[in-house]
Amino acid sequence: MPGVAHRGRGRRTINEINMVPFIDVMLVLLIIFMVTAPLITPSMVDLPSMGKAAKQPDQVIEVVVTKTDSFELKLQDKTTPVTLKDLAASVKRAQAGKDGAPVANSAVVISADKSVKYETVVKVMDTLQRAGIQRVGLSVQLVN
Repeated sequence: MPGVAHRGRGRRTINEINMVPFIDVMLVLLIIFMVTAPLITPSMVDLPSMGKAAKQPDQVIEVVVTKTDSFELKLQDKTTPVTLKDLAASVKRAQAGKDGAPVANSAVVISADKSVKYETVVKVMDTLQRAGIQRVGLSVQLVN
C-alpha cells in the first residue's frame, strides 16, 4: 500500500519510487563482481595441431592452385599444368608410377596461394574424392 501524506486538504498518495532497496542490491552485485573478476582466468582456444604420420608416404603428389586459379601437378621436381577436368585422371596416372603398378603408399597434397578463394580448393578436394583418390590433404605453412 502506498504511503499517505497529510498535507493540507486531505490524503494524497506518494508517487515516488523508493531507491534504497535498488541501491542496496546494486552495491551487493558490484561487490560480488569485484571479488570474482580477478578469479576468472582468461580462456584459451585450443587450436588443432598437425600430427605426424606413423609412416611417411612413398610418393607425394602435389596439386598447386595458383593465384590465377590455374592448376599444376607437381611430382618430385617435375611440374605440369593441368585442368580441373583432367585433374583426377592425371593424379591417378601419377599414382600408377612409371611401371604402371600403383604405388602402395602415395599421398596427394593440395597447396594454394593465400589469395585463392576457398571455394576453388574445395572443388579440387571434391574432384579428387569423387574419383576415389585416398589420402588427400592440405599443405600448411608454419608461421613463426
